[in-house]
Amino acid sequence: MSEFLQLDLPPLLAAVLAGGTCGLLGSFLVLRRESLLGDALSHAVLPGIVLGFALTGLRSAWPMLGGALLAALLATAAIAWVRRAARLDLGAATGLVFTGFFALGLVLLEATGARNADLDVDCVLFGQLETLVWLEARGLASLLDAAALAGLPRQLGLLAGVALAALLFVLGFWRTLRLIAFDPDFARSLGLRVGGWEMALNLMIAAAAVAAFESVGSILVVAMLVCPAVAMRLLTDRYGAQIWGGAALGAGLGAAGVLLAGPLPAALGAGFALNAAGLIGTLGGLSVAAALLLRRA
Repeated sequence: MSEFLQLDLPPLLAAVLAGGTCGLLGSFLVLRRESLLGDALSHAVLPGIVLGFALTGLRSAWPMLGGALLAALLATAAIAWVRRAARLDLGAATGLVFTGFFALGLVLLEATGARNADLDVDCVLFGQLETLVWLEARGLASLLDAAALAGLPRQLGLLAGVALAALLFVLGFWRTLRLIAFDPDFARSLGLRVGGWEMALNLMIAAAAVAAFESVGSILVVAMLVCPAVAMRLLTDRYGAQIWGGAALGAGLGAAGVLLAGPLPAALGAGFALNAAGLIGTLGGLSVAAALLLRRA
């Protein structure tokens, strides 16, 4: 039990929180037909994360989160400006902006020395789930021990805080978000500031991307924003089932990926373990394929 708490519980919790939060918010991207925007935001926050670290010298949650949210605001504004100036559709403008922001972030990784603080390309792309450990755990009693709980990886605190904020955001503005997702023109006729609500949703998605960034990496963030939501969209036409089903599926995929990364190769006779983030992404793609088959059936 102590070994499980020390080595397996932290990455399991991180994957569940990241998958559940991204699955919850990703449904709104799918319903608005803006799935590429999730890809853009998850990559565009990189220069903000690096600058937050460079200006403070700290790999703590709040400087990097603040920098990432600022980068997300700039990226959203840049997409709107490019669409107007170049008369491009949303997909083309989004692709142009997020590749530019991501390239800038990679340059800043080298220019600011962030690589020396273990904030490098591998961390950005693939995360560090396997490095999340809780060395203070000494059995089940540690779950109620404040001193031991203080030793939990700091990434879990940020993930839990953003997950709670996303849950309260969706619950608090349930009807408004539904109206904006399905009929933004009607929402405008009712006096709602659709642009402001879309910006708030984009910032929430950016916060989820930042919280999951260091643990699971940008590639898995994109997969979890899209795959659970698309799978549920293939299986249901009900708004509630789409939103909560996406969150549950995202959390389930995160848990399955972490729990199967070691046992699955062993059961197949292999002498190695799989990367948990990579397995979660693979399971996400398989969930969409399975949903498609079920829909046809």
